[in-house]
Amino acid sequence: MKKKAEWPRKLRSQEWYGGTSRDVIYHRGWLKNQGYPHDLFDGRPVIGILNTWSDMTPCNGHLRELAEKVKAGVWEAGGFPLEVPVFSASENTFRPTAMMYRNLAALAVEEAIRGQPMDGCVLLVGCDKTTPSLLMGAASVDLPSIVVTGGPMLNGYFRGERVGSGTHLWKFSEMVKAGEMTQAEFLEAEASMSRSSGTCNTMGTASTMASMAEALGMALSGNAAIPGVDSRRKVMAQLTGRRIVQMVKDDLKPSDIMTKQAFENAIRTNAAIGGSTNAVIHLLAMAGRVGIDLTLDDWDRCGRDVPTIVNLMPSGKYLMEEFFYAGGLPVVLKRLGEAGLLHKDAVTVSGETVWDEVKDVVNWNEDVILPAEKALTASGGIVVLRGNLAPKGAVLKPSAASPHLLVHKGRAVVFEDIDDYKAKINDDSLDIDETCIMVMKNCGPKGYPGMAEVGNMGLPPKVLKKGITDMVRISDARMSGTAYGTVVLHTSPEAAVGGPLAVVKNGDMIELDVPNRRLHLDISEEELAKRLAEWQPNHDLPTSGYAFLHQQHVEGADTGADLDFLKGCRGSAVGKDSH
Repeated sequence: MKKKAEWPRKLRSQEWYGGTSRDVIYHRGWLKNQGYPHDLFDGRPVIGILNTWSDMTPCNGHLRELAEKVKAGVWEAGGFPLEVPVFSASENTFRPTAMMYRNLAALAVEEAIRGQPMDGCVLLVGCDKTTPSLLMGAASVDLPSIVVTGGPMLNGYFRGERVGSGTHLWKFSEMVKAGEMTQAEFLEAEASMSRSSGTCNTMGTASTMASMAEALGMALSGNAAIPGVDSRRKVMAQLTGRRIVQMVKDDLKPSDIMTKQAFENAIRTNAAIGGSTNAVIHLLAMAGRVGIDLTLDDWDRCGRDVPTIVNLMPSGKYLMEEFFYAGGLPVVLKRLGEAGLLHKDAVTVSGETVWDEVKDVVNWNEDVILPAEKALTASGGIVVLRGNLAPKGAVLKPSAASPHLLVHKGRAVVFEDIDDYKAKINDDSLDIDETCIMVMKNCGPKGYPGMAEVGNMGLPPKVLKKGITDMVRISDARMSGTAYGTVVLHTSPEAAVGGPLAVVKNGDMIELDVPNRRLHLDISEEELAKRLAEWQPNHDLPTSGYAFLHQQHVEGADTGADLDFLKGCRGSAVGKDSH
């Protein structure tokens, strides 16, 4: 365990606020116009509360209230809290996709920390991309940092049925297309989907990333599952404010916590909770920021033998509220530890090991957090597929897939992009049946651009009306963590850069073999080489703004889709004074 730093010592913020020089008086004097007394600048830890609140990020709409609780905790511990608004990319608002802006948000956060007088940071997050973007930015600067999430919404109910945010949106939409639900009933159900503040109440990407933050050791134990409107969420925020002050005194930084062992713990946790495939791309990017060599092979190696034991939608039947009441993520971590699947000595933001935090917790509902022998899926880790269709890998979530489709050979029905899909999918003349494999191109990091959550393509009405609810779908896109189905995602290299996906044709036969981790296009090597040599890009390129920067510098999904100039580049955390 890392030796604690000496205290007291001169902190970074004193470069701005300590002394009597003209430059210091410039920095300190202006801040005093907020009514802060002079003795607050005496060298105590200055804590930046990086808040992703926004009216246009509804998942984070209650974070202003939580920020006040964080401040209270900082004051109590003898720190000086200052709230800082940072870029907030909402998954349910931003177009073309919030993923387009994850890296921009991370860059903005990095510079907000580096350029301002903070000694430590509280990362106040919620919606999908806010958690990885703030962790990426904080990791790049490597000041003491801690996560507190906004928590999930309460359960939704419609006509006596639990309604999971996102999951039931996809389900009800398909029911309307199949003639099993009217449009009026769909609109009635809408009111029951989001009935309190908070993020998705399923094990979607927001809940997954909250769990990843806790499994990595970057949040206090128990943080991930507390509902957004539960009073214990406010307590967690206040305790987090207290803790960050001591972290600054101890100089406990992200690089001390986000180790290779911590990432392996997170990968196994993702398997156990039935977490989102989006965790793959985010953890790869976060690892890159701390210089950890994490690859798709680590995902397959660490997750392969981990059962999915959390019975939550979209893989199971319950929601985050029940998960919290059952004991939340600490119970899952304890189960992993008991099974020999946890690096027990990994250090967390508490200063203790992960095992010390969870070894005595109790599972209060074994229908929510299942025994291993009753697991939803015996091998629940994210599957990494390779083959001539995905030389650099593709991913599939087995806990959300249909077992009978995990080994399947079918005829390709190809959509050149999302617009082509939308134009054709509802046409009864489309030559498709349930044995076919739906293929969509040009939806990767460069192609969409931004890699939108469109990989879980809705099935054609003519198939849905037969009572079929799943087909094999392949794309270079992502899908929402709330979605389900036998969906192959993140196919790399993507179509927009001339990956093999770009040259799949209608009628080609494709083989999916999940047990053997294989994704194969049944054409000869010579034919594949000929098609790739003749391929020409057919999508428009942005010519200005951030979209242009993103297009020029974004890497592939197989390495985390970060900007190539931002990985592994931690620099000085002390800004230059220009006054």
